[in-house]
Amino acid sequence: MPQIQAAQIPVTPFQQNCALIWDAETGRGTVIDPGGDVPRILVALDQVKFTVDRILLTHGHLDHAGGAAALKRELEARQGAPVPIEGPDRRDDFLLQGLVEQGTRYQMELENVTPDRWLAEGDTVSIAGQEFAVLHCPGHTPGHVAFVSPALNVAIVGDVLFRGSVGRTDFPYGDHAALIDAIEQKLLPLGDQIQFLCGHGPGSTFGEERRSNPFLNGRG
Repeated sequence: MPQIQAAQIPVTPFQQNCALIWDAETGRGTVIDPGGDVPRILVALDQVKFTVDRILLTHGHLDHAGGAAALKRELEARQGAPVPIEGPDRRDDFLLQGLVEQGTRYQMELENVTPDRWLAEGDTVSIAGQEFAVLHCPGHTPGHVAFVSPALNVAIVGDVLFRGSVGRTDFPYGDHAALIDAIEQKLLPLGDQIQFLCGHGPGSTFGEERRSNPFLNGRG
């Protein structure tokens, strides 16, 4: 049986949860949403000591994707092998190509990034050697994706759903109705037992949010 472990590293002034997920048995794992503070992420990787096989992005906002290019470069130099960046959905390309501009607004030095693989609804990705389904969950951004494993009762939802809240949709490209629809039609039906990691703050379960989240109370 896999020995899946996880750690979250708050990065950037936005305190975004960069997730490290690895299999202690194989010593291989995945970095999800390295938004910045790459030296801090590398220190954490040195502490947990696993080989990174890929970097995954849930969406194109600077606090989730701003450090991806630099981290890829550092890891490939250290490991001597490709470390592909996968995700999000192609509809977030305009955000990924605007990371430098986004960063200047907050005095952050970031790099634009083009993923090695775009993701879409119905795809699967490997996280710590385990297969996760890709769900397109727009609303916060047009190309936001979530990664779910019903077998492990785990989901990584980025900025779609939080403990007691949901993702912001007050951007020009935001769509609150689409966000709530994605949560109700794609995430909650997976079951109350699913635990999720999110982009900011502590995680929760789909059941707890279905029951108590004021944006979802009693729905789904």
